[in-house]
Amino acid sequence: MAQHTDLVRLRPRREAPDGRETESLIEELGREIRGEVRFDRGSRGLYCRDASNFRMMPIGVVIPRGADDVVATVEACRRRGVPLLPRGGGTSLAGQCVNTAVVMDFTKYMGRVLEIDPERKLARVEAGAILDRVRQEASEHGLTVGPDPATHDHCTIGGMIGNDACGVHAIMAELYGPGPRMQDNVHDLEVLTYDGTRMRVGATSDHEREVIERQGGRRAEIYRRLRALRDRYEGPIRERFPDIPRRVSGYSLPCLLPEQGFQVARALSGTEGTCVTMLDATVHLVPSFPCRALLVLGFEDVARAGDVIPELRALEDKPIGCEGLDRNLIEDIRNEGLHAEFLPLLPEGDAFLIVHFGAFTHEEALHKTHRALRRLGGEAVDHRVFTDAEHREAIWEVRESGLGATAFVPHAHDTRPGFEDSAVPPAAVGPYLRELRRLLREYGYGRAALYGHFAQGCVHTRIPFDLGSEEGLRRTRAFTRQAAHLCVRMGGSLSGEHGDGQQRGELLSIVFGPELVRAFRELKDIWDPDGKMNPGKVFDALPRSANLALGTGHEPWEPKTRFPFPHDHGRISHAARRCVGVGKCRRLDHGSGVMCPSFMVLHEERHTTRGRAHLFFEMLQGDVVADGWKSEEVKEAIGLCLACKGCVHDCPVHVDIPTLKAEFLSH
Repeated sequence: MAQHTDLVRLRPRREAPDGRETESLIEELGREIRGEVRFDRGSRGLYCRDASNFRMMPIGVVIPRGADDVVATVEACRRRGVPLLPRGGGTSLAGQCVNTAVVMDFTKYMGRVLEIDPERKLARVEAGAILDRVRQEASEHGLTVGPDPATHDHCTIGGMIGNDACGVHAIMAELYGPGPRMQDNVHDLEVLTYDGTRMRVGATSDHEREVIERQGGRRAEIYRRLRALRDRYEGPIRERFPDIPRRVSGYSLPCLLPEQGFQVARALSGTEGTCVTMLDATVHLVPSFPCRALLVLGFEDVARAGDVIPELRALEDKPIGCEGLDRNLIEDIRNEGLHAEFLPLLPEGDAFLIVHFGAFTHEEALHKTHRALRRLGGEAVDHRVFTDAEHREAIWEVRESGLGATAFVPHAHDTRPGFEDSAVPPAAVGPYLRELRRLLREYGYGRAALYGHFAQGCVHTRIPFDLGSEEGLRRTRAFTRQAAHLCVRMGGSLSGEHGDGQQRGELLSIVFGPELVRAFRELKDIWDPDGKMNPGKVFDALPRSANLALGTGHEPWEPKTRFPFPHDHGRISHAARRCVGVGKCRRLDHGSGVMCPSFMVLHEERHTTRGRAHLFFEMLQGDVVADGWKSEEVKEAIGLCLACKGCVHDCPVHVDIPTLKAEFLSH
């Protein structure tokens, strides 16, 4: 076994294979797998961005049809030392879904729900299973998946586990189930390492671990080294990990502690594809509470809303959701014209708490709401209660429009992710909001809206970071570092659900200290000694100023256009980069809208609003999709666009593909 000092060696990063190696890889993949192999310029351009600030061109894309295809892909890449990136819905906000690697997209073919076990409250699914599909099948048994990101109609279970997702109703999973984060809701995983070892991992008793270690081989080596890692760092693990509901930053080493059952699957949750490829997962289910009611409380400011969180969490009737939002968000929604007809439903106030209660009868749901009002109403300036589904859904539409409303506010600077999901102890939400607002004003970002999952201490915001100038980058880096220190002083985590990726990787030592960061590096080395799984993410991360899609070197082609693009400063380049990557266009049923019909039929990224917008962006960037108005890649992507304008109305940031299509065809 390697000496301890060998475990932390840094390896030089290899950007990409040469042309001969790539051709050899394409040939082998085409021969060995049943799925689709796409190394063309258009496919690479489709997968070079997620919902973050970053852009990295993949080597190629593989769309596997099953686990055997994944095994063959990993084997072919390993023989050539080619990096790999397993990817779900591609909605990550920290850059963990882009890399110079072979991207494996599980969403088209590997999305089956394999089994629902209502007695044990478990669901076993393939990595690409869409959350809402799992919830739909579980609902037949009165069950659901607790964590539910806003991307629930198109995010995958594999992506949720890789990112340790949470969402609006994660508090239901915390108070009525196994815990708030996806890792808490994982029972076991089937995983594949870069060296080809395939195994099922989960909770491991001492006896089971001893049996595994006696069997020898690569699996035994992994378990021995995991145990040694835990024992070596047990003190710092207990001392330095923030004990809060929404600690998503860092690798989950506490899951290896004895009292946690040496839960290897949960320790892999949140590793963002940097350790293993997930093939399938078994997750816990919780009661779905068919009858629901909403209590909306208005406050004089957002910090006062945060101050009542400890009392709210102490209620005898536990909520299944609790969201906060401030006046800035409401003004942004009004200025964007998003759901303006729903805003009169809100009570008086400059900030709001939306408290969701669930029960098995309508009467009990209403009783819970009124009992909460008696306890909390004295702190509020006004309130409203909603029991009918129509008004409840309207209120949630207001809350879920947060990202879309704050991204491109008229007559204001565009906002970016970067410090958008910090989390603190729930008791510290009020003080933290005051200090964070003060810091935002100090840096000239005071217009940023504050909202999020307040009952669990998670605060969302989008900030008008200037990433296109050296001074703007300096200011962005200074703010995020100072904000990170503020969050840690409050006992918090830099991420409450979006993960570390490239965005927060270089800041992890502020939270955990150098000793635990070294432990993270060792954990990665145990699973991925070649360093080929999603390299440069989480730890030893690439700098936050590297690979920026809109960085200082971004000088897109600005051709003369027929259309004036009045909502995009008269620039087609701004219209093309309007997509923020959240992937609402990837949903598979109409729901409350029509976007995007061609994707619903074909399940192809190139036929989403997001994919088409990204290819227009790449056309104007010109380095990969390089033929301008003659681009065959763009022509193919827009060929099945029906120009129905569904994207203009359904997309949270109003990406207008029909106008871009008409502009392209006119040339």
